[in-house]
Amino acid sequence: MKKIISTDKAPAAVGPYNQAVEAGGFVFCSGQVALDPASKEKKLVGDDAAGQAVQVLNNVKAILESQGLGMKDVVKATVFAVDINDFKAVNEVYATFFDTEAPARSFFQVGALPLGAKVEVEVIAYKG
Repeated sequence: MKKIISTDKAPAAVGPYNQAVEAGGFVFCSGQVALDPASKEKKLVGDDAAGQAVQVLNNVKAILESQGLGMKDVVKATVFAVDINDFKAVNEVYATFFDTEAPARSFFQVGALPLGAKVEVEVIAYKG
């Protein structure tokens, strides 16, 4: 059985998908970009990858918190960036959201991201 997850504390989906889905004790969060959930406009927050990463991870955190979870419950994260040279800057922001028990992670350079974003992050959290 799966449960659809939606919160107004994170941006609404910009396509035919949900913010997250819970199934089998896991919460699968869709990729988040740097949209401000308080804004009705689909404008990105942050001029560079590091600035966008802050908003992206705050959006992820808001989705998890809506389910009584936190960043400590993330078991896998995937980071997408349009420029691999932003790895260090994004990593510095990422480290402020996770402690020494950070999740497994992949980091990829991609050709483009939705809405012209520089960074997108998707996560899987364990609700067990």
